Amino acid sequence: MPDSSKPVLLIVDDDPSVIRLVERFVQNQGFEVLSRTGGLPFLAELPHLKPDAALVDLRMPEVGGLDLFRAIREAHPTCHVILMTAHTTVDSAIEAVKLGALDYLSKPFDWDRLRGLLDTVRYGLARRQRLLAADSELASQFEFNGMVGRSPVMQELFDSIRRLAPHVRTALITGETGTGKELVARALHRLGRRRDRHFVTSNCSAIADTLFESEFFGHTRGAFTGASDAKAGLFENADGGTLFLDEIGELPITAQPKLLRAVEYGEVKRVGASDTKRIDVCVIAATNRPMREHVASGRFREDLYYRLNVVEFALPPLREHRDDIPYLTATFVRDFAKRFDKTITGVSPGAERLLQNAPWPGNVRELRNVLERSCMASDSRLLTERDVLTALNGHHGTASAAALAPKRANGDAQAHQPEMTRDQVEHALQRVGGNRSQAARLLGISRRALYRRLDTFGLR
Repeated sequence: MPDSSKPVLLIVDDDPSVIRLVERFVQNQGFEVLSRTGGLPFLAELPHLKPDAALVDLRMPEVGGLDLFRAIREAHPTCHVILMTAHTTVDSAIEAVKLGALDYLSKPFDWDRLRGLLDTVRYGLARRQRLLAADSELASQFEFNGMVGRSPVMQELFDSIRRLAPHVRTALITGETGTGKELVARALHRLGRRRDRHFVTSNCSAIADTLFESEFFGHTRGAFTGASDAKAGLFENADGGTLFLDEIGELPITAQPKLLRAVEYGEVKRVGASDTKRIDVCVIAATNRPMREHVASGRFREDLYYRLNVVEFALPPLREHRDDIPYLTATFVRDFAKRFDKTITGVSPGAERLLQNAPWPGNVRELRNVLERSCMASDSRLLTERDVLTALNGHHGTASAAALAPKRANGDAQAHQPEMTRDQVEHALQRVGGNRSQAARLLGISRRALYRRLDTFGLR
């Protein structure tokens, strides 16, 4: 049984005697070892392995050394790769180092040098775990009743919910699809004075015109064909608690006067009944429609609109608070890793750039779905660019990496550089220990573009 507490090192060589020799040494250095003899079967198996580091011979039958290195980095972007090379392949090893390999070792081995490289791997892994833990901990600090946001616009929303929840009797929540309107409604209920009573939900677009009155206010036995038993409506079920009416903009104009009376006077009358019943309900409505335009065009009653809109909570689209994406990502990945019983701890830099620059027409709900699909399909400790892109393609149809990744012009990549905030730049610098070249790569911009942003944000 593998020891999950140890870092995993993959040894790939076509010589079994070399594998045995290196395997013993590496195990004595505290690594769990996976060994393979290389070749095409190894490439097919590679995506399913989970190495933290790899020690790879550059010259093997069937697979070229650089091709093998690229395959490992593509399948496991955070894997530290050390090349083993004879004198005749030193040039290829140097080329691989330029492309991102950790280093190379000439045969016969310098064991002290290998020990030093393994120490470097261990340090890099420990540092990455600290950063990932810091990301997760930081994300948890900005969680609020199922929502996550560090940006000023989200912090202002959270503050409004805290202040107003104890006093809300009617409220309107507006925002695009997927921005979290029901989460706001639930937060208002949970932080209000009715927290111990029922929270009842209804989607107005799913109720047929002919069933509105019965659904909202209930009916008596025999009130109409099929009414074999008396039934309480949504208002009665929510009495003393909160009634959440989603997609209120889809409510038929013919149904709106009766809803207005129930909200205004707290009175409902079941279909077929002769008397009214008093109810005490907090009514929270939500819509992704432009309600003022609906009122102006006569599709929504003005008096009902103003009765519901005593307090409005406007949710911003995700594209207007992209600096929250890393915290949302950390939260969702943590939750899905736990649900799927996986060891996923975060996302790779390439995946992070894709998530940061995707258009997100479905807002936070779409981000959550993409990360759920990515976590479900991934066998790695970090979600890779490929994992995220596959899930994104499932949502965006013809979307491609070129369309979703930061756009670069030729040369200095000055044109069409992705917009970013001071927090994003500071976060990137923190993650790479202040190394500006690495920070620029993490942000998907050139070093010169990074320096311009450092000047802009006063971070020089």
